[in-house]
Amino acid sequence: MSLSSLNAISPIDGRYRGKVEELSRYFSEEALIKYRVLVEIEYFIALCEQPLPQLSEVDPKVFESLRDIYRSFSEKDAKAIKKIESITNHDVKAVEYFIKEQFDVLELSAYKEFIHFGLTSQDINNTAIPLSIKEAMNDIYVPQYFLVLEKLSKLAQDWKDISMLARTHGQPASPTRLGKEIEVFVTRLKEQFNLLNDIPSAAKFGGATGNFNAHKVAYPNVDWKAFGSEFVQEKLGLQHSFPTTQIEHYDHMAALFDCLKRINTILIDLDRDIWTYVSMDYFKQKIKEGEVGSSAMPHKVNPIDFENSEGNLGLANAIFEHLSAKLPISRLQRDLTDSTVLRNVGVPFGHTLIGFKSTLKGLDKLLLNSAKFQEDLNNNWAVVAEAIQTILRREAYPNPYEALKGLTRTNSAITETSIHQFIDTLEIDEAVKEELRAITPHNYTGI
Repeated sequence: MSLSSLNAISPIDGRYRGKVEELSRYFSEEALIKYRVLVEIEYFIALCEQPLPQLSEVDPKVFESLRDIYRSFSEKDAKAIKKIESITNHDVKAVEYFIKEQFDVLELSAYKEFIHFGLTSQDINNTAIPLSIKEAMNDIYVPQYFLVLEKLSKLAQDWKDISMLARTHGQPASPTRLGKEIEVFVTRLKEQFNLLNDIPSAAKFGGATGNFNAHKVAYPNVDWKAFGSEFVQEKLGLQHSFPTTQIEHYDHMAALFDCLKRINTILIDLDRDIWTYVSMDYFKQKIKEGEVGSSAMPHKVNPIDFENSEGNLGLANAIFEHLSAKLPISRLQRDLTDSTVLRNVGVPFGHTLIGFKSTLKGLDKLLLNSAKFQEDLNNNWAVVAEAIQTILRREAYPNPYEALKGLTRTNSAITETSIHQFIDTLEIDEAVKEELRAITPHNYTGI
């Protein structure tokens, strides 16, 4: 049975494939194999450039032909490697054998034993996977993040003058402005993104137990630590972790996943707020011809995009949480648990991407219902009590909080009329009374 969107087990490769397909270039099995080939090829070239004595005769002109092995890497190549793996039962060794076959084609057979020289499979995995994550972040995640940020920034500006009744504990509270409330999310996202930029993409490269044992015993006069650092940092653009065990310690990767999780959490908070505003009728939603909101209730236009986003971001966070908690822990010099969970690293990125796109789609459908904002403010004159009692404190009026408490904590409706009648009873200067009368739920919105 061939894989299709209808028989895929995961909705990422099924229902949502169209939303995340670009991630397959970084997180699919084929992509992982390609990144492994890249690291192996670049490592061989670095050994030639060292140069090791046996590789000093390799013509540098062949380097670009070697790089073409991963530059032109195809599904056919991936299948060839998987066929080798069916015999070796070892994925990285299969890559080594595949490259040796390519060396034969390029008439480099004499140098084949310097492919994967002195390495363990984790030197390849712990460079290939961080490299794939880094490139996926730069190519896919960051542009999508900025689409969300730019949309929210625009809405914050568009709505900066929209007065809105605030609600704390679900109850009417001192008014605010809609644009400012959106700006809160913009600021939170920016601050977490700044932290994200400070997290290095770290990689391990140091042999079977991280000490360059095999390298040193073969070539004791080479500074292998310097070589490893230059290779990882200059060739691959990653940060060299040293010392390590057989595997990278994953502390930086865990920090990355935790930061991505916090960004997702901020967007979940946004999704729930917008969902609530829709339920309060603060927003209508654009209707698309032919769409159905409910199978039973024809009138419904549900805020499904924000619900979809919340669900996918929550699922992404659950997996990010497991990865960040599990990966830094490994028995002694290594166990295999990091390998099996890292094969799922694309899953939370997929759900995150779906969440981002769903939030954007929902925001694009919002229609401001200005009348409802006005109505809520007009029906909640009690919220100006804070302003009145604060000015009375300034004027040294006796027990102003208690006076306003007696007025407003009642089941009777508090209106503009009742507020002004209360102001008229106060024994204060007329100028202060005029100041108090000028305060309304619409203009008491702070800075």
